[in-house]
Amino acid sequence: MFDVGLPGPESLDAVGDNLLLAAITGWASVEAAAGARRLAAIAELVARRTQGPAQDRSRWACDNWDAAAAEVAAAEHISHGMASGQMYLASALRERLPRVGGLLADGVISVRLAATICWHTTLITDPQVLALVDAELAALATALGPLSAAKTATAIDTLIDRHDPAAVRRASTSARGREVVIDTANSESGVTGLWGRLFAVDAAALDQRLEQLARSVCDDDPRTLAQRRADALGALAAGAGTLACACGTQDCSAAAGTDARATQVVVHVVTEQAAHEPEPKATASRRATTTSGHIIGGGSVPAPLLGDLIRGGATVISLGHHAEAETGYRPSARLAAFIRARDMTCRFPGCDRPATVCDVDHAIAYPYGPTHPANLRCLCRKHHLLKTFWTGSGGWSDRQHSDGSIEWISPTGHTYLTRPASQLLFPALCRPNPPPRAPAAVSSPPTGRGVMMPTRKRTREQDRVRRISAERALNADYAAHVIAERNQPPPF
Repeated sequence: MFDVGLPGPESLDAVGDNLLLAAITGWASVEAAAGARRLAAIAELVARRTQGPAQDRSRWACDNWDAAAAEVAAAEHISHGMASGQMYLASALRERLPRVGGLLADGVISVRLAATICWHTTLITDPQVLALVDAELAALATALGPLSAAKTATAIDTLIDRHDPAAVRRASTSARGREVVIDTANSESGVTGLWGRLFAVDAAALDQRLEQLARSVCDDDPRTLAQRRADALGALAAGAGTLACACGTQDCSAAAGTDARATQVVVHVVTEQAAHEPEPKATASRRATTTSGHIIGGGSVPAPLLGDLIRGGATVISLGHHAEAETGYRPSARLAAFIRARDMTCRFPGCDRPATVCDVDHAIAYPYGPTHPANLRCLCRKHHLLKTFWTGSGGWSDRQHSDGSIEWISPTGHTYLTRPASQLLFPALCRPNPPPRAPAAVSSPPTGRGVMMPTRKRTREQDRVRRISAERALNADYAAHVIAERNQPPPF
């Protein structure tokens, strides 16, 4: 695709250090140029999808933007949120910052730097100011050199402040950046990362409460204080007033009672069992602790920890295959639990929303299709709406097979195959299980379905304008406050 005369992987061992570094630089430029072309294609798709069809869907809960994001996510095998972020970047480079976009297309700057520039210029609303900033940022971007991310952001903000002070995304407004992040994607051996930003008062209260719980156990508890503080956070999440002691002594007062995590919080963990017939709870508990489990929407749970939770009161349910279809529209609790354990996530291409927060959807609408595992799957609410309303001619369609795999056909005719996430972890859940009868043919979806679509109070664009206006107003207030403080007479 790019004939640039750079050495490829097969010849790198024969080149010197100078050529090796030149290859790194050259291929980085090629990567940036390729990224620009991908973003240009995304921007064109966004323009086509959001400017049509004639029917106004801008107030739909699953609007034109969401429909376009579904196509991008499926094509790139990424999540809906990541696809939406790429669409914002692509549209900004095309419509707001064409000169910066040109540098990216030439491989002069990286996608990372282009994204940084786009984010920092989001609050500029005056087209003339934006054009001026675009031109100056394009010149600045080539002169920035290998700056750190913080220094790059500072340089960009300095230029923006010169032309539109209210458009600077100020660190002083960081209270708006409060968040708590649980990094379930990188869980290892039953442990995951957690970080966040809180109000200082709330952080101090949390710190004191964790300290109290961590020190409430007896002196024989084998855990370090840091480990007890981490465990105390889990106890708080379970609504517990104390931290269970891990000393193992039967007469320890701090160890009395049932583990709150096992009785007050529902965390769905899937693990293997040798048989699928109902059996006494005690037997099931012993067998479930011989292998590790996997949290739906999270990481793995080592067998010892799983055993501790079961002994502390966690419920063990045997999920067998359902050969017969159920008679009603709504699946029973046991059948729904089986579908969630099998799928583990939303089944739309690229989506990783946990099955526990998804709808259990009929692939072929009931009563045309049975309430049976071969006709049921998990879809998050966004993709459930997409499958239901963005269908028919020029929309999405799908075919589900007896092993739970689904072929999705996009509006452009591209096909994407998704398989249950349990296929690698618990393949027994994905045994072919044909429905008891062949599904009847379903006619085209009825007209007027949009009447049933949940709607937004404001369009996506109206929400964006409101957010930008609110942030600009806060920035203006902050600037006025700084000026007022500077004009105060000295205290002496």
